[in-house]
Amino acid sequence: MQYKSVFFDLDRTLWDFESNAMDTFIEMYDKHNLNVIFPDFDTFHKTYRGINKQLWEEYRNGNIEKEVLKYKRFELTIEEFGYQDETLAKKLGEDYVTLSANKTKLFPDTHSMLAYLKNKYNLHIITNGFHEVQFKKIKNCNLEQYFQKIITSEQAGTQKPHIDIFQFALKEANTGAEKSIMVGDDLEGDIKGAKSAGIDQVFFNPNHQSHQEACTYEIHALKELQQIL
Repeated sequence: MQYKSVFFDLDRTLWDFESNAMDTFIEMYDKHNLNVIFPDFDTFHKTYRGINKQLWEEYRNGNIEKEVLKYKRFELTIEEFGYQDETLAKKLGEDYVTLSANKTKLFPDTHSMLAYLKNKYNLHIITNGFHEVQFKKIKNCNLEQYFQKIITSEQAGTQKPHIDIFQFALKEANTGAEKSIMVGDDLEGDIKGAKSAGIDQVFFNPNHQSHQEACTYEIHALKELQQIL
């Protein structure tokens, strides 16, 4: 198979979402004196993660607007501990997207692998993240030099794993499914989604999670892409 285009997910594939988010939450916890509300940082973080996961599912299904999601996840988090403060929730919502976009931790070998691949393929990004936030992350991490097209779900009007975002991306990149491959960490969004559009897939699985999903390739480190592409 001779590929022409390689599509990448951004969060948890190139940009180290968990590490960057953790640094952001620690910064916010101190800045806003959240120790007054929560017994400890871990309680705040765990509560937020559970609520955020539920609300992102609502957002993916089109049941909640982006601007509401931004602050609602924090409003519900502090309400769990008896605090009702919409002003604080909105400050936390704005701080999170602003501060996290400035974090620059990437997975090992991100730059070297992208530099290697850029000489051989047309590289693009497909991401479900907020449009303006993802572009800031890419710029702050000096990743824009590698990619021809950066496709966000807001541009496409739908989110991974829906087939429409992949078809939109193929059209934007002026390429065909049979000449393309998708690299991502999410079995549902990236792997099943790409498969539904007839695109080969590389499952990026750095934590060696067990699964039953059939995929074209599986890697545990980005440098292993060199064995495939």
